[in-house]
Amino acid sequence: MTDAPATAEATSARPAVPRAVRPALAALASAQKPSTGAPAYSRFVNRRLGRWAAAVAYTVGATPNQVTALSAACTFAGIAVLAFAPSGIGTALAVVLLLVVGYALDSADGQVARLRGGGSPAGEWLDHVIDATKIAVLHLAVFASWLHEPEGREALLAAPLVYQVVATVAFFAIVLTDQLRRAEAARTGVAAPVGRRTGLLYSLAVVPTDYGLMCLAFVLLAWPPAFTVVYLALLVANAGYLVLALPKWFRELKSLTPPSIGSRS
Repeated sequence: MTDAPATAEATSARPAVPRAVRPALAALASAQKPSTGAPAYSRFVNRRLGRWAAAVAYTVGATPNQVTALSAACTFAGIAVLAFAPSGIGTALAVVLLLVVGYALDSADGQVARLRGGGSPAGEWLDHVIDATKIAVLHLAVFASWLHEPEGREALLAAPLVYQVVATVAFFAIVLTDQLRRAEAARTGVAAPVGRRTGLLYSLAVVPTDYGLMCLAFVLLAWPPAFTVVYLALLVANAGYLVLALPKWFRELKSLTPPSIGSRS
């Protein structure tokens, strides 16, 4: 009998989940994509935020494309603030909030599609096009910000443009590699091996490549020297990752090519 008040108190201390959202959350708990290769923020934070957003969106009847559109609106609003607003705490918080919400909704659209029975080629195309655009434009916004507020960074103005190239090539290579693996799996009926990349250590090791970490880094916009150091460190880490990953992906895909049609070496 003495346990009842404690149990009731513990239950009341938990965050309340709206009754209408609970079935969607329960369904999503067992319908998540594999976390293979996902960096830590995307794996442990963004996917969970996206799950809640997806459950709410599904409950109110939103379509995956509508969630994608809302994600794009938040993301590009954050990029516009980054490009044109003067540096300061308010700007930093606005950029981080808009980008983080946009990224969570980017995770949510696919989860809404799974709740509704599956996505569509058009929806996947829209998602990838918006992702490719935001990755390219994000670093152009940093370039624009540094142009109107140099803060002694005149010699570093090329860095955001280099980062744009690195991020764009990485995104294209990741998407294309995934598409080619899926095409080969559909042709042969055998899923392509992707290696042992699901552990916590791997997720932490590749966290500098995490778009979510880039979003959080903009909180340092209020302190330009600190942001510059972190931004350059992320650029170096992402460039290093790409240099190591491109040959690896090429070797993996080359091993999938049937000898009878493998005319290119």
